[in-house]
Amino acid sequence: MSNGEKAYLNLCEYILNNGHKRDDRTNTGTYSTFGYQMRFNLQEGFPLLTTKRVPFKLVASELLWFIKGDTNIRYLLQHNNNIWNEWAFEKWVTSKEYNGPDMTNFGIRSQQDAEFNQTYQEQMNLFKEKILNDNTFAEKFGDLGSVYGKQWRDWKMSNSETIDQLKEVIHSIKTNPNSRRHIVTAWNPEDIPNMALPPCHTMFQFYVADGKLSCQLYQRSGDVFLGVPFNIASYALLTHLIAHECNLDVGEFVHTLGDAHIYANHVDQVRTQLNRDRRNLPRIEINKEKQSIFDFDIDDFNIVDYNPHAAIKAPIAV
Repeated sequence: MSNGEKAYLNLCEYILNNGHKRDDRTNTGTYSTFGYQMRFNLQEGFPLLTTKRVPFKLVASELLWFIKGDTNIRYLLQHNNNIWNEWAFEKWVTSKEYNGPDMTNFGIRSQQDAEFNQTYQEQMNLFKEKILNDNTFAEKFGDLGSVYGKQWRDWKMSNSETIDQLKEVIHSIKTNPNSRRHIVTAWNPEDIPNMALPPCHTMFQFYVADGKLSCQLYQRSGDVFLGVPFNIASYALLTHLIAHECNLDVGEFVHTLGDAHIYANHVDQVRTQLNRDRRNLPRIEINKEKQSIFDFDIDDFNIVDYNPHAAIKAPIAV
């Protein structure tokens, strides 16, 4: 059995045993550690967790959204991906154009009050419908600002020109594989105020050796139960796609975390997951008829032999 998932479970155990209890931006409270690294050998299998189901289609559609340089949640909703909804929804319900029920602190209230939760779901459904069907509304309230896709594909320079970091790093890997500058950054200090959420996964670097492509991610902040499993799978997929375009095998995904935290209201879920047996990791199949990373669609990926335990629900902290 591959040890890939064990690296993640070791992180969970480490935080539960050694984490500092801290307040946080969401007022939920966390158990946190600073500075932690995990390594995943992508030759051993695709690191999609088996101790709970991780929805690969959501991982893949979000990554394609980044790759396209898109920053509007309409694309995600068209692929039944709701993971960025709350930030756009907050933009709407706090605007002067919103005239519905009070949604103040909706993230916390919807978890605590069944009657409010029903109202919240009704307003969220209305919001999603308007994003999908009203171009003007989607343009105004669906856009999340200069988040990942903007920085990856359209970094604005001081002279008003732009840099396509992702395209440039692929060209660099192809033409100068031994370079130590295969880097893409999403952390643009000037644009932070214009983002719905400052980038959590801030910078990644590629490394070529022995015909294999490896990737290291630096993540400033990681929600270990909900977010980090997505990040592991997303950057593993990105590594596979770029390796495919550059005619390389995959090597390692190295995941370095700054503030790695378990929210206080996720502790029971983490303990449930730690009590489950690991299963064999799945493998990924990619449509070999397409070569460029920019040509792939959601149906070009297939996860094979994925047999996870059931999903474990937990509230998201907004």
